[in-house]
Amino acid sequence: MKRLDRYLLSQLMAIFGFFALVLVSVYWVNRAVLLFDKLIGDGQTAWVVLEFTALTLPNVIALVLPVAAFAAVLYAINRLSGESELVVMQAAGASPWRLARPVAVFGLLVAALMLVLVHELVPASRARLAERQQQVSQDVTARFLTEGSFQSPTEGITVYIREISDQGELLDIFLFDARSASTETIYTAEKALIVPSEAGPKLVMFDGTAQTLRKSDTSLALTRFSDFTYDLGGAIGAKVRGRIDWEEVPSRDLIAPTPELLAATGSTVTAAHLELNDRLAQPLMAPVSALLAVAAMMLGSFSRLGLWRQMVLAVLALIGLHSLSNVATSMTRADPELWALHYMPALIGLILVSLALSWAGRRRKSPPVFGAEGAA
Repeated sequence: MKRLDRYLLSQLMAIFGFFALVLVSVYWVNRAVLLFDKLIGDGQTAWVVLEFTALTLPNVIALVLPVAAFAAVLYAINRLSGESELVVMQAAGASPWRLARPVAVFGLLVAALMLVLVHELVPASRARLAERQQQVSQDVTARFLTEGSFQSPTEGITVYIREISDQGELLDIFLFDARSASTETIYTAEKALIVPSEAGPKLVMFDGTAQTLRKSDTSLALTRFSDFTYDLGGAIGAKVRGRIDWEEVPSRDLIAPTPELLAATGSTVTAAHLELNDRLAQPLMAPVSALLAVAAMMLGSFSRLGLWRQMVLAVLALIGLHSLSNVATSMTRADPELWALHYMPALIGLILVSLALSWAGRRRKSPPVFGAEGAA
């Protein structure tokens, strides 16, 4: 690699690390605050909050990396221009295409990082996060059942437990269910256990009674039972693990999904290939964003005030590409046969980069030099 390439690449990597750290921190802290309020309110510990925020980090990094690469190129080129280094490079014969070469290498390095993230780390973190969300949702004891006090986990349900033993037994339980418009039922039992199941947690009560009041005629029915199962998950709205999402599946399994995987997702091979193409297209935005930034900056000339107009132009172009990407995503979800649209934003971005660099190269051509006759 030429010395110029190494110098520009080192500048870009250092600035990219700073912007990536700042953007990831801001985005991650914002997500962490939302998770903290929700999980702590549900009775979870700080360790669970930290685990959940850590599992969202790979997806946050994948979203932030192209923007960080774009910002790094803008900042680096603007600083080189302000310190006259860019002018010296251009005076030495470096064309816009030549100056864009280390930026392209930089963009490919960022794309390589994104490949690892979107194909392996993000699916693994999403799968683990979905699993932990189900476990936390079914952890009814931690969320709602507190000994010695009346709890109302949802409207129409009131629970009282005298004591929770070391073995997890609920002693002397009282449960009032007034969700029905026609009846009200009071359950009392000497002992109860919470049993997890695929349909949600069940409350199994032993040696108790069920008193049902029929509101239409105010009649009361009393039933004694030795054991009774109450659908606690359905009563409090606990989340049940349903079909898995394609976002939780590693990319290698999307190439030729097995019948078992299709049954678990309840989807089709076409949908799997659509998700795979989406993941293949995401890393392309990193080099395109970086090249778009340097191409826009090459359109300007030296100014002590900086290349602010070119920076605004680059930002607007990037916003346009991301808007186009959102439109393409919406269209492919409506019709999976249009999977090729995932690559359209990157292709259009490269066309814009080529046009901008070609225009900048023509503008910087030296004026014609008079020959001997003209000089005479």
